[in-house]
Amino acid sequence: MPKAKIIPRAKKPQAKPVVKRVIPPKKAAPKIASRYFEGIGRRKTALARVRLLPGGEAQFLVNGMDFKKYFTTAYLQEIANASLASINYPGLLGVEVRVRGGGICAQAEAVRLGISRAMVKLTPDTYKKLRKLGYLTRDQRMRERKKPGLKRARKAPQWQKR
Repeated sequence: MPKAKIIPRAKKPQAKPVVKRVIPPKKAAPKIASRYFEGIGRRKTALARVRLLPGGEAQFLVNGMDFKKYFTTAYLQEIANASLASINYPGLLGVEVRVRGGGICAQAEAVRLGISRAMVKLTPDTYKKLRKLGYLTRDQRMRERKKPGLKRARKAPQWQKR
């Protein structure tokens, strides 16, 4: 009878030491003048990225243009500027907005939401007033998609008996 070969056992892999991640303590907020506060607003397919610049020039730019040139009608200007008008911010406050997608009215409403969210980050005591006015609520209504076999989302072709 042949002798059985003895196979040496493989060494067990050594367990790696567990390294705990050290989370640094939160730092105090830097001086306001060197910082900007950002808020994102959405409406339908429009997206607005808003930056509030405290201590800077008091200008309101939308895509590099003055907001009165971008939003041509008084109604749209009023919508875009509504959250700033409702808060009497003491001091100079620059506003820079990058907006894309959607129509001009949806863009104005997205700008209003973005400014409101950034204002809450800048001065948290404005939250209650902006919430009460409805400027912090995102309007989630979107256009319904077109369905196959229909002309639009729900409009069917005219029915014909013969």
